[in-house]
Amino acid sequence: MIEPHAPAPPGAPPPWRGPARLPVRPDTGRLLVLACVFVCAACGLVYELELVALASYLMGDSVTQASVVLSVMVFAMGIGSLAAKRLRRLAAAGFAAVEVTLALVGGFSALALYAVFAWTGDWGGLWGNGPRVLLVTFSLAIGLLIGAEVPLLMELIQRIRRQEAGCAVADLFAADYVGALVGGLAFPFLLLPLLGQLTSSLLTGAVNVVAGGALVLGLFHRDLTRRARWLLLTANVTVLGVLASATAFVDDFERAARHAVYGEDVRVAVRTGVQEVVLTGGSHGRPLGLYLDGRLRAGGHDEGRYHRALVHPAMHGPHTRVLVLGGGDGLATREVLTHHRAHRVDVVDTDPGLIGLARTDAALARLNGHAFADPRVRVTIADVFRHLRRTPPAAYDVVIADLPDPGITASTKLYSQEFYGLARRALRPGGRLVVHAGPAVSRPRVFWTVEATLRAAGLRTAAYRVDGIGTGPGRHPRDRGFVLATAADARPSLRLGHHARALRTPVTGLRASTLVHPRY
Repeated sequence: MIEPHAPAPPGAPPPWRGPARLPVRPDTGRLLVLACVFVCAACGLVYELELVALASYLMGDSVTQASVVLSVMVFAMGIGSLAAKRLRRLAAAGFAAVEVTLALVGGFSALALYAVFAWTGDWGGLWGNGPRVLLVTFSLAIGLLIGAEVPLLMELIQRIRRQEAGCAVADLFAADYVGALVGGLAFPFLLLPLLGQLTSSLLTGAVNVVAGGALVLGLFHRDLTRRARWLLLTANVTVLGVLASATAFVDDFERAARHAVYGEDVRVAVRTGVQEVVLTGGSHGRPLGLYLDGRLRAGGHDEGRYHRALVHPAMHGPHTRVLVLGGGDGLATREVLTHHRAHRVDVVDTDPGLIGLARTDAALARLNGHAFADPRVRVTIADVFRHLRRTPPAAYDVVIADLPDPGITASTKLYSQEFYGLARRALRPGGRLVVHAGPAVSRPRVFWTVEATLRAAGLRTAAYRVDGIGTGPGRHPRDRGFVLATAADARPSLRLGHHARALRTPVTGLRASTLVHPRY
């Protein structure tokens, strides 16, 4: 038993210094601390979601990016909580310092990631594996600071009125989890659509620093020396000024970054709610470039080669009714309409904004030959997978899957065995399905996994590729690979233009990709 005046053993909690001298009643003080916990938790989750969203947009593969961000952050939160034990005697000043730092790091994290992406191109000039390093660095720093909040807030709430630890923890975590819920819902439904990723992260940093500074300077200012109060006030005002200045210039920054990524002739840049659509050129002799979420979708002479290679091999045979999955730009539909026996062309895409641009933008409509104005074309805005499930059996002679690369997580289900089984059901006897399967040379395992998945769905396949297709500004040309498939007993015969070549050496031993076991 420890005597009342004996020194505490090593590792024991510091002695309680008595209740804080508050300018309000203790119950009101506790409520204010819990309100601050709520706000800080909401801000912390917004920082996490900002990093996941931006990393997924810039690097693709959202499952990997989410796993990296969340696992590193949770680990860092534990380290931050342990480190904050040393600040418990200076809980008010320590908490204020944590919030100022977190507002800066979290508020500018999205801006820094996007800046590095825009001005270094392929990221490789940084550390070889630049995107992952930068993402981990921000995740680690933000996680450390978020983790340091909890022990400091616990100490502050106990300074108001000493209570049983279990009750204090329950109150603190209740406010924390509810705040996380609000932040998690506010990001996709309010902040992202209304403010965008950069402005929302800067605004979150401002809320963060105001909440932390107001709590310490308003409620616990008597725990600080006069000099500490002035330092804290100066730091808060400075950080708010920096965040406000960055917010004021964020549009200029986005324009400069967009020009760094896409070149100087950006003509249209919109976020449709599904993806970011950027159009470059298209006038004064400059070729039109169409980018979806930073990836070149169509550009210059490469566009014609790609869409001819995608569409025409599948059109050899009956093609009265054709289904185009994706292709909201109208370019694949343009190629289909060159075959006069195509009496009906159904186009299914998820993005009404892209289809609207394909109809109304003069350069893009000219490039797609005003395909969506043709009376043979019917456009449906729907989830491609869900639409295919509702398609009656044997409805089409040809199905054209003009979809993003299979390595992008959002499109993985559209390269699954289940999806191809639905496509096979939608084909008439002897009908043909053609799939854009990504580059066959630089990503052979992905390409041949698509081919293996088609075979697993009961289709006979023939693979081919087109070389020298550009992938974006400053990128080297690469090949685009395709797989033509049919439910007939024999392999489909390939009739290729002079730019395309058949592929006959697959990577062996690959298994099919399914909804529950994606392999891309």
